[in-house]
Amino acid sequence: MAEVTRDAVARVGVDLSKRVFQVHAVDRAGRKVLAKPMAPERFFAWCAELPAGCLVAMEACGGAHYTARRLRLMGLDARLIAGHFVTPYRMGGKSGKNDANDAAAICEAAGRPHMRFVPVKTTEQQGQLSVHRLREGYKAERTALINRIRGVLAEFGLVFPQSPEALRRVLAEVLEDELYALRLQLGETAFPKPALDYLNDWAAPDKGWLRKFYKPGTDEAQFDL
Repeated sequence: MAEVTRDAVARVGVDLSKRVFQVHAVDRAGRKVLAKPMAPERFFAWCAELPAGCLVAMEACGGAHYTARRLRLMGLDARLIAGHFVTPYRMGGKSGKNDANDAAAICEAAGRPHMRFVPVKTTEQQGQLSVHRLREGYKAERTALINRIRGVLAEFGLVFPQSPEALRRVLAEVLEDELYALRLQLGETAFPKPALDYLNDWAAPDKGWLRKFYKPGTDEAQFDL
């Protein structure tokens, strides 16, 4: 792109992806200056030569906050737009969805005087949000595992209230009863250890199938998924 053309760029819309950024740039009159795909590093090199304060808009998606922070360090006005605010400006509506149309729609939406933008998160804010999302994911996975255990136990007539605490309270006792029944069928040497020993084995660091912990003020071990 010639220098005079770079200086003419007033607003840029970018459709982000992992390997290719689709760029749509217009001048102050809204005329298209550039519409082409770029590799991410090529895009950042191109942005480094844009006029200071040039508006560069992206849809709020994975990697968008990092890209916006990097562009702001270059002196550009990087902004994020929620996807549902971009859709009305896409040529062809849903049937016309492609990278080029998305970038053009982002560029058009960013030029609207009353457009509401998504605040760009700092690295600290993104870190905290990531921890919360991971924690919520682990909670969902734990709930699913507990429900599977309860489903298997129900197949053998063992039904318990629907809460992790209820399962924890009876887990060792139920396992001991089942081990006793198995010893009657298979002999005393079939499962020689008490239930608590098996639970401790399953919670050992080399296995990690269960989590062993102690409630405050007690020395009785509790086991959880």
